[in-house]
Amino acid sequence: MDLLSLLEVASMPNLQVLLICLLGAFLATDYCTLFPPHARTSLNKIVFTVFTPCLMFSNLVKTVTFEDIVSWWFMPINIGLNFLIGGILGWIVVQILRPDPSLEGLVIAASSAGNLGNLLLIIIPAICSEHDNPFGDHDTCTSLGLSYASFSTALGGFYLWTSTYHLVKTSSLRLKALEQLKAPNHGSNGDLQTHLLNDQNGEQSHLPPASVSSTKTFEQVEAQEAGGNLEKWEASSVWAKTVTFLHILIQELMAPPTLGAMVGFIFGAVAWLRHLVVGDNAPFRAIQASAILLGNGTIPCTTLILGGNLIRGLRSSKVKATTILGVIVVRYFALPAIGVLVVKAADRLGFLAADPLYQFLLMIQYATPPAMSISTMTQLFGVGQEECSVILLWSYLAAALSLALWSALIMWLLS
Repeated sequence: MDLLSLLEVASMPNLQVLLICLLGAFLATDYCTLFPPHARTSLNKIVFTVFTPCLMFSNLVKTVTFEDIVSWWFMPINIGLNFLIGGILGWIVVQILRPDPSLEGLVIAASSAGNLGNLLLIIIPAICSEHDNPFGDHDTCTSLGLSYASFSTALGGFYLWTSTYHLVKTSSLRLKALEQLKAPNHGSNGDLQTHLLNDQNGEQSHLPPASVSSTKTFEQVEAQEAGGNLEKWEASSVWAKTVTFLHILIQELMAPPTLGAMVGFIFGAVAWLRHLVVGDNAPFRAIQASAILLGNGTIPCTTLILGGNLIRGLRSSKVKATTILGVIVVRYFALPAIGVLVVKAADRLGFLAADPLYQFLLMIQYATPPAMSISTMTQLFGVGQEECSVILLWSYLAAALSLALWSALIMWLLS
């Protein structure tokens, strides 16, 4: 398979994303007015609570068995390392570039969470269809490749809706808390100016104690609250800390996409449960058919929302070119190079099966663009929607070339 063929294969899914994104942007313009902000918010909630869980469940229950989970044991570790290394590199980018505080969590999320779903489900069958691919005949390659990609989709979704979801959630809560702290400060400054003007006009007035105390700088208030929280944390018992951690963990696991993935894992791993919903003679096959139908709406709806947020995002001054470049360098240069070394080291240590297609998938997971579900999360918490759209737009434009180049390099290494 030559470089031009790889470029075409890698560009097609990105081109589909960009075309649907442009359609969403057009629908959200003042000229069309069919996709206003409140409509995007409502659709995003449906994607989060209905479409994404169905996608997770339908992909897992039909492709992943208990034997697959045992034999593909390194894939969860590989994806975990993908998220961990990408998060560390994203944190380094934040420390170096110092973007707007509202973008810090978004930069780390975009650097760590890759699109391990629809892109791989499109790219791998396309590569298998080429007669000179290094992975064997078309039918075997496609069947096995789709199983690998579906397992990758489910695992990626599980990591995405636990670690990345928690990252975006805590980042949004922190930003909203900072905004609430800033608001009284602005009000107190206005009160202070009013009293000063009254004094200049000869009117006698006195600042109440609350107004005087509220004139403290924002940094002092933040430091005092941080110190108070630290004292409370240190005073609490180890048992209280453990209960708090478990409560937060259960809350994250109760997110609808995570629940869909866990139920899919259970039904896929237990044979008699899988036979209830999968197969032409399954008594509850309508459940799987309905889940597939709903799950297929996840990607187009998410992409339309992404495009709708793009209109305001392109006018935003918060996203600097250096921030976008930092995410691109992490996702398309540093992270794929580290991923190739990780998979090669695992192969040398005997952790991987002697299947070049399996190793190809493990390596290409590090080279995918940021997950579009990040846009769903930002829309859900109401923070950084437009900025997320801009970062994802440029990331997917760059992915058209980078995916082809890394695919060619990886296949050359495996041949």
